Amino acid sequence: MDIVGGSQAAAGPEVGAQVEFELQLYFSMKLIRAFEERVSRLHRQNKILGGVYSGAGQEAIVTGVCTPLQPDDVVLPLHRDLGVFLLRGCDPGRLMAQLMGKETGFSRGKDSFLHAGDLEHGIIGSTSMLGSSLPVAVGVALKFQLRREKRIAVAFFGEGTSSRGDVHEAMNFAGVRKLPVLFVCENNRYAYSTPIEKQMAIENVADRAAAYGFKGHVCPGNDLLAVLQLTEKVVKRIREGNGPELIEFKTYRYHGHSEHDPALYRSKEELVAWESRDPIQTYELYLQRKGHDLAAVREQIDQKVQAIIQRAVEFAEQSPYPRPEEALEDLYATPVGRGVEAAAKKSS
Repeated sequence: MDIVGGSQAAAGPEVGAQVEFELQLYFSMKLIRAFEERVSRLHRQNKILGGVYSGAGQEAIVTGVCTPLQPDDVVLPLHRDLGVFLLRGCDPGRLMAQLMGKETGFSRGKDSFLHAGDLEHGIIGSTSMLGSSLPVAVGVALKFQLRREKRIAVAFFGEGTSSRGDVHEAMNFAGVRKLPVLFVCENNRYAYSTPIEKQMAIENVADRAAAYGFKGHVCPGNDLLAVLQLTEKVVKRIREGNGPELIEFKTYRYHGHSEHDPALYRSKEELVAWESRDPIQTYELYLQRKGHDLAAVREQIDQKVQAIIQRAVEFAEQSPYPRPEEALEDLYATPVGRGVEAAAKKSS
């Protein structure tokens, strides 16, 4: 992303690289926020198929967690982690096509975004029973361990999900086997409409990690620098073979559980209090204090972001819906032997 000012870049390669990195983080959060805002508008225009679950307010978590990862790591996001797809390098047009149920989406128009995945970029889609992603992540981590690969699995889950049995089973197995998996809890205080104090008798989800024999951390999820610094340290330890760890990020979602939820179960005062800690605005203050021309940077990045999103929308809208005869395709994996036989016939 060519957004480094000449005077800053001229200070030296290390300074230039640091400036580029700082602005890339800013770009990432702005892209996620703007993409989700556009999806919300498209949903109101009846152009999105399936539910829309906004992660507005939680961009620092996705950005700070995904940035230290390597391309061959595997991530299992939640329904509110649309930004994972963007940060892992997925094509924004395909992502928008997935949301619109088009044939060019990740699942060829056969599913909504809720269950979307992209194995090419190391993303395994979630299910409606959100906690069921954690045993899958643990299975992936077990494969990495057995093959002695320096890769990790990252599983996102919420504080509400943390009360499910399969979440505890996954963490217990990961702790016993010391697997390379990072458990990321996005604690936004509400499991749909249930406040955290109504479904947990403890203050922190991270406190449960000790019961499984690994470290648990609590971090302010709206502080990008705090998220990034902690995640970098934790990911390094996990990759070196020190077993799993859990990070609980305290955050807040600005929208309801989904776009059809008015969130009347929370007060206006609570929402305003959290909006005053907005992760993007907080990071903008940091950039300004570092000497960046914030107005110029914001304008340039906003233009770039809007251009990316507009191209994605145009691609998705111009893409076809799947044909009826495709409904019975992709239901089963091709048996290995049959695939080999078919390849042999073609070559003969």
